[in-house]
Amino acid sequence: MRIRKLLLLVGIVGGAVGSVQAQHAIWAAKVVAVSSQKAEGKEDFSPEKVLGQPNATPLGQVSNEAWIPKKEGANEFVEVRFGKSLIAKQVTIVENFNPGSVSKIELVDTRGQIHEVYKNDSPGPLPEQFRSLQVTFEPGTYRTIGVIVSMNTKAVNGVNQIDAIGIADVVETMVKKEFKAEEDGVKFDSAMVNLGPNVNSKYVDTHPVISPDGRILFFARQESPQNVGGANDVQDVWYSTQANAKNKSWNPAKNIGAPINTPGPNGLASVSSDGNSAVLINVYKEDGSLDPKGLSLTKRTKTGWSKPQKILIDDFYNDDPENVDYFLGSSGNVLLMAVERKDGQGAQDIYVTQRKPDGTSWGRPINLGPSINTKKPEFAPFLAADGKTLYFASEGHGGYGKSDIFYSKRLDNTWTNWTKPRNLGPSVNSPDFDAYYVVSAAGEEAYLVSTRNGTGNSKDIFRINLTPQFKPEVVTLVRGQVLDAATKKPVTATIRYENLLTGEEIGVAETSPVDGTYTIVLPSGVHYGYRAEAQNYLAESDNLDVTDRQKYSEVKQDLYLVPFAVGQTIKLNNIFFSQSKYYLRENSYPELQRLIRTLKEYSTVEIRIEGHTDNQGDPALNLKLSQDRVNEVKKYLVSKGISNTRITTEGFGDTKPIASNDQEETRKLNRRVEFRITKK
Repeated sequence: MRIRKLLLLVGIVGGAVGSVQAQHAIWAAKVVAVSSQKAEGKEDFSPEKVLGQPNATPLGQVSNEAWIPKKEGANEFVEVRFGKSLIAKQVTIVENFNPGSVSKIELVDTRGQIHEVYKNDSPGPLPEQFRSLQVTFEPGTYRTIGVIVSMNTKAVNGVNQIDAIGIADVVETMVKKEFKAEEDGVKFDSAMVNLGPNVNSKYVDTHPVISPDGRILFFARQESPQNVGGANDVQDVWYSTQANAKNKSWNPAKNIGAPINTPGPNGLASVSSDGNSAVLINVYKEDGSLDPKGLSLTKRTKTGWSKPQKILIDDFYNDDPENVDYFLGSSGNVLLMAVERKDGQGAQDIYVTQRKPDGTSWGRPINLGPSINTKKPEFAPFLAADGKTLYFASEGHGGYGKSDIFYSKRLDNTWTNWTKPRNLGPSVNSPDFDAYYVVSAAGEEAYLVSTRNGTGNSKDIFRINLTPQFKPEVVTLVRGQVLDAATKKPVTATIRYENLLTGEEIGVAETSPVDGTYTIVLPSGVHYGYRAEAQNYLAESDNLDVTDRQKYSEVKQDLYLVPFAVGQTIKLNNIFFSQSKYYLRENSYPELQRLIRTLKEYSTVEIRIEGHTDNQGDPALNLKLSQDRVNEVKKYLVSKGISNTRITTEGFGDTKPIASNDQEETRKLNRRVEFRITKK
C-alpha cells in the first residue's frame, strides 16, 4: 500500500531549508539522466541542483538552487543515484515551486531493476506554492540505489522546480514543518583531557596526526633542545604509541629522526590509512635544504622512512608559503590543502586535489567553495575516515576566539557542495587558539591543539570524546597480511579496493615492507571488493559487505597472491550468483573485467574454469549447477573478446570441498569458482 503525504514547508533559517537527518535517510548524490534542462553543471536551475539536502530559498519562489525542466510536457523526468544503497521504506521529493506535476516515482535497485512506488494519473496544480511529497510503502527485498521522478509539467502552468530527492529505510519526516535555529555548537560528553607529559612538553606541541586505528600519534614539537637542530630548530616531527587502550595512556614521545627531520622546519601533515606513507610539508632538496613551495611523500622501508620525494600537483602554487596545511584522505586518492591562491575566496582557503589514474601525480586543486571558505583564513583541514565529514579551523565563520574549529558534511562528489559549517561549541572552542582537530577511524574521540591549561602555558595536545550524534559515519577497518599462496611468506604489494556495484576504485594502500601487513578503511553502505597486486603474481580477490554495518569494527583478512605459473589455481572470490541459479550477479563484473584484462595482456595463456558447490541437495543437480555456472562465466568472457579456444570449463559439484560442510560459515567456502592456468 502506498501512502501519499503533503508536508508544507513554512519557514527558513539562515537562508537554508532545515532537514531532519534520520540516521538512515540519504539525499541524492549524482544525476544519471534527465529529460531536459535549462542549464548544465553547477549553473543555476541545472539538474545537479536536486542533489544534496533541500536548500532552495526563498520557498514558494523560483530559486537558483533548484532544477527547472526546459520543456513543458507529459514526460519530463530526472534520474538520480545515491552514495549508498538501502532497503527503502519511503521516498521524499521536495518541490520548491508550483508543486503537483509529479506523476510517477520509481526506485532503481542495485541490479538495475525498476520498482514503481507512486503514481498519480491526474497531476495538477496545488494551492501551495511549495511542498514535500513523502511517499511511504512496504519495503521490498531489494536495495535501492537510485530514484526516477517523472513529471507532467504541462499539467501545472508556469515554472516547476525540484529541490531535493531523498530516500530512507525508516518512516520519518525527512523535512521539518517548522525550522528552528541550530543549537549553538556541538555537544561533547566530556571536557578536554591533556594527553600528559609523555606527549606534551613545555615547548609548543602541535598538529596531531592520529593513525586510523588510534594507536600512533604523530605531532610537531617546536624549538626543543632535542630537535635535530637543537633549540633553534623551528620544528621537528615526533610520535608516541598508545600504551594502554583502556586508560588512554601514551608511551614517551620520540623524535622520528632522519630523513624526515632536518635542521629546518619539518612537519608531518598526515599519514596514510596503512601507516606506510606520510605527507610532509616542504620539498626536500638534494642539498638537504627545504623548499616551502611544495610538499613531499615518504614511505616506510625495512630500515625506517625513505628519502622524501616531491609530490607533483598540476598548477600547484601557494602565495603564502609560510602558512600551509595538507591532509591525505584515508582512501589515498584525495589530498586536502590549505593554501592561498588567486582563485580563492580570500586569504588561506581549503582545496582538494585528486590522484590521477596513473598514481604518480595529482590533478589541479579545486576550491571547496564559499560554503567552507571565507575572506579570512581557513586551515587545518581533516577529512574523517568516512570520506565525507570535514573538520577545519576558520577565522571567518565567527565563534569564540580568533580561530575556531568547524564541522561540515560533503553532499556529493563535486567537492564544492557542503552542509553549513557548524561551530563545535565552547567545549572545544575558546577565546584562545584552538585548531588541528583530528578523529580516529572509530570516531569515538578527537584530538586537538589548544593553549588552554597547556604545559608552561604552551600549546598542548588534548583528547575529547564525541557524543554519537556528531561522530563521523561508521567505517570498518580491515587489516591483515599479503602472503604468497604457495610459500605463505609475506609479499610486498599494492592493495586496491572498489565498489563491487559500480566497479569504481575507492582507494589504494601499500603493504608494510617489513611483514606484508596492510590496513584499509571501508565506509559503511557499500559491498567492497579488495585485492593485492604484485609483479609476477595473480591476485585472489576478497570482499566484504558492510552495507548494513552500524558500528565501528575491525576485521582481520589475509590476502593471497598466486605465482603466475602453469598448474596454479586462483579462486575468483568476487563472482556471485543468485541462490541455486547460474545467472551472474552485477557485482561479479569488476572481478571478471580484471580476468579479461589479464587474458588480453597475456595473449597466449589458456585457462580452465572450474566450478564447485557445497553438499546441500541432490549431488546430480549440484554437478549440473556447477557446470552451468562456469559455462556462464566462459560465455561472458567470450562476449568480451576472449577466444573460445583459450577457455575450457569443468564442474565438480560437491566432490572437491575445501572446508567442512557441517556449518554454513565453512560450507560457503565450498561454493566457489576457480580458474587453473593450463598453458602460459
